[in-house]
Amino acid sequence: MDPISDLLTRIRNSNSRQKDRVDVPYSKLKLEIIRILKEEGFIANFKTLFNPGAKSGTVRVFLKYSPTKEAVIRGIKRVSKPGLRVYRGYGDIPRSRDGFAVTILSTPQGVVTHKQAREKKVGGEILCQVW
Repeated sequence: MDPISDLLTRIRNSNSRQKDRVDVPYSKLKLEIIRILKEEGFIANFKTLFNPGAKSGTVRVFLKYSPTKEAVIRGIKRVSKPGLRVYRGYGDIPRSRDGFAVTILSTPQGVVTHKQAREKKVGGEILCQVW
C-alpha cells in the first residue's frame, strides 16, 4: 500500500471519529507532511516515538478541533498516486477551494506548500491537498 495514502486515511478516519490522536509509522516523508500540517494549523501537534533498539518508530499526531468539536480538517485528498504521478511546474500548481486549501508538493528543495513552491519558483510532485 502507498504509505502517504495510509497516512492520509488514518488522519481522515480518526478525524471523522473525533479521536484526540492517531499513531502512524515513521518515515521522513510522512514527518515532513505532518510538519506542514502543523505549520498550516490543521493539527494541534505531533511527537516522534522511537523504541530503544528498534529501527522503526511511530509518529503520534494530535488532531485539532474547534471549541464546538468541529474538525479543523474538512477534507484531505491524495492527488499523485503510485499508478498516476502528477507533476506540475510552479506556474501550473492548482489553486483550489478559493485559496482555503493547502497543496503539499515534493520538490527538489524538499516538501513544501504551494505558496512556498511559488516563492522559490520550483515545481514538483503534488502529494495531497488539505482543506
